[in-house]
Amino acid sequence: MSQVWLVRHGEAAASWGEHHDPGLSELGKAQAESAAELLHDVLPPSTNLVSSPKQRALETAQPLASRLNCDVVVDTAFREIDAPVPLPERQNWLRGFMQQTWTEQDAALWRWREDMVAALQAVQTPTVVFTHFLVINTVVAHCQGATATLQCWPDNGSVHEFEAGPSTLRLVNLGQQMSTVVN
Repeated sequence: MSQVWLVRHGEAAASWGEHHDPGLSELGKAQAESAAELLHDVLPPSTNLVSSPKQRALETAQPLASRLNCDVVVDTAFREIDAPVPLPERQNWLRGFMQQTWTEQDAALWRWREDMVAALQAVQTPTVVFTHFLVINTVVAHCQGATATLQCWPDNGSVHEFEAGPSTLRLVNLGQQMSTVVN
């Protein structure tokens, strides 16, 4: 079993409906620094850093990568959920998705889920993954055998701990939760 930490990216500089790939806001940069400080003190040697290809996740990874003097590997398995609608309609689509169950989802969303679970189960060394709100929710749903798409409200810059191994994925500790809604 390997330790895996999923880190939700810091606050984005734009919302889901405003920009397809925003970087971090000033608050988001501070949240990335806080996550790096928290993790730096608990990570075992030779921890790998992995990120979603989205700019806000990559920017959240940078403070920890600088502290550890290591590279961040981009892995599309941890990308944000693909909303099958135009940019202005994404927030409404998201709200609807978060009120649904996994049994209502199409094959493309199941592939997205299965790819991320398989990528986590393939981890063989301690790894920190910088990712997104619904990725964390999807992994938690898998671990708990739950059908609801929304399992938790991970805060920006929050750190969630899992154990992963071949055919195994277990939630160890759910990180800080949001007190406000997703923007």
